[in-house]
Amino acid sequence: MHATFPLLQATDFPPIHRAKLTTVQVNLGYLCNQTCVHCHVNAGPKRTELMGKETVTHVLAFLHAQPQVRTLDLTGGAPEMNPHFRYLISEASELGVKVIDRCNLTILEEPGYEDLAEFLATQQVEITASLPCYLEDNVDRQRGNGVFEASVRALHRLNALGYGRQGSGRVLNLVYNPQGPVLPPSQQNLEAAYREHLGEMDIAFDHLFTITNMPIARFGSTLVSKGKFHDYMRLLRESYRPENLDTVMCRGLLSVDWQGFAYDCDFNQMLHLPLGAGSKPRTHITELLGKDLQDEPVAIADHCYGCTAGQGSSCGGALA
Repeated sequence: MHATFPLLQATDFPPIHRAKLTTVQVNLGYLCNQTCVHCHVNAGPKRTELMGKETVTHVLAFLHAQPQVRTLDLTGGAPEMNPHFRYLISEASELGVKVIDRCNLTILEEPGYEDLAEFLATQQVEITASLPCYLEDNVDRQRGNGVFEASVRALHRLNALGYGRQGSGRVLNLVYNPQGPVLPPSQQNLEAAYREHLGEMDIAFDHLFTITNMPIARFGSTLVSKGKFHDYMRLLRESYRPENLDTVMCRGLLSVDWQGFAYDCDFNQMLHLPLGAGSKPRTHITELLGKDLQDEPVAIADHCYGCTAGQGSSCGGALA
């Protein structure tokens, strides 16, 4: 259990129940070529956890057994660093499932990944790319020196392959995370600002997603060390909007970790919060092959206020 979990466990957050399952989000491992301060996974170059081939086949079996699931959302770490990344995409595409790659952009320039962009384009993989700001200093401060320039080069390369270009069918979304313990600004207004600034660099994209930083893992530990954890939680709680409950991502998403265990969302996965808050500590995806999860309870804790604060937050951006 993560160090911040004792601070989140007691909660008065309202109960949530699942709707129809439409998306499976799979964490292929914590290995990453970057170490970002806002990372809720604690990913980095020294992490060794990676999903094996057998577990990948379990994921594919689940997709086959649950035909209502139309989206496979791949995350990490850098999911592309998993040796079975391309196999999983190819097989899922054969099942007619849309695949999303949560890409940090700089991976496209790493040795051994020179043809990655072309592979993603050929497979019509939707790319959701992290670009926490359109200003170089802000990005490099959050993600490391030189990351902004590398990201710009990667975006130009993706644009050249048709990503972000109208009518191409190759979708490119960008993701914004706040620099610190504040809520994201208006997604609509910020998207307009991104288009203006990135347009000056001849960069095109489809949508901007604003995502609230969660008070867990690396970001949560940073808040605790700086004495800002309780202030941030107060902000999230005071910004709670009940109308966001209807569209929180955990209602239609199942999160799977690198070992194949299932959780209600990626954040619960990082907190090792069991699926449905049941008495069983862990549920493997192989136990859910023929199971209908609709109306099942969702495991909750105080971090859930992060998804319902202000305009709301999900892996697909703002809820409101």
